[in-house]
Amino acid sequence: MLMAMIENIYETMNLRITETAFELHLRKIYPTRNILSMRETETVSGQDCLDVQKKTDGSVNIIGEVATDPVASWMIQSAQVASKFTLFTHHAKTFPDLVTALRNSMLRAGVFKDERTAEEQVVSVLNFDIHLVKDFRGRRYIERVTECIPVEDRNEYTFDHRKEKTLEGKFDKFMDNATVFFTKTTNRELYKYRNVLEYHDGTYVLTNPISEHNIKEMRNNMDDSDIEGFNNFLQRNWGIKLEDENIIEANQEIATGAKAVNNEPKKRGRKPKKVEA
Repeated sequence: MLMAMIENIYETMNLRITETAFELHLRKIYPTRNILSMRETETVSGQDCLDVQKKTDGSVNIIGEVATDPVASWMIQSAQVASKFTLFTHHAKTFPDLVTALRNSMLRAGVFKDERTAEEQVVSVLNFDIHLVKDFRGRRYIERVTECIPVEDRNEYTFDHRKEKTLEGKFDKFMDNATVFFTKTTNRELYKYRNVLEYHDGTYVLTNPISEHNIKEMRNNMDDSDIEGFNNFLQRNWGIKLEDENIIEANQEIATGAKAVNNEPKKRGRKPKKVEA
């Protein structure tokens, strides 16, 4: 699938490939594309390959397979610096498993010492997870497309203790802030995830709209014809209307992730809308 996805990337974008073993062979499949492929050797490390690629005017970084801890750190680096986006493959079964596996790899590689910090970095570079499965009949298909939405850390502390006249009142306000602090430290939710597309009974159905942030980022990296088609897709399937760069939600249900099309009221027992080509 990763090899097939290259066909849908604009030819103006330069591709930079890093692999532990040459498996994609993209330069043979797409001989007219600007592709630079590298792999580590006994004398040249994968990190050295990545450092060189950062200076070659690449637009898209592709990591063949994130199977070891060092490769996971390469993926995080390439996704954060010197590329528009990064593609990679992984064998996690669920999206939380993917985040956990990448976080643990970063810790074992020694890039980070704190679990929360490592997970924050992982979540910041994951936008969409396309999960493929192979059933017992030997069929391969996309089971779901999951979007990762980082949770913003908001300042919920208060300064009401300044209004208190007694020491006991000030102490109570201090305890309120301390409770908020320890809650953030121990139980803070770093991300949310939801399925945008799912496979049900031989067909694909749309389950949740794409977040506003990712819609804007996707439109910013499309040409005019693709933007028009994408806008029609959003309005047809989710009732999301776009005017210039501002997203106008069709109704309140879309903001909560509920299904609503053409401003129709939500009906009980309504099935998810099938994808229209």
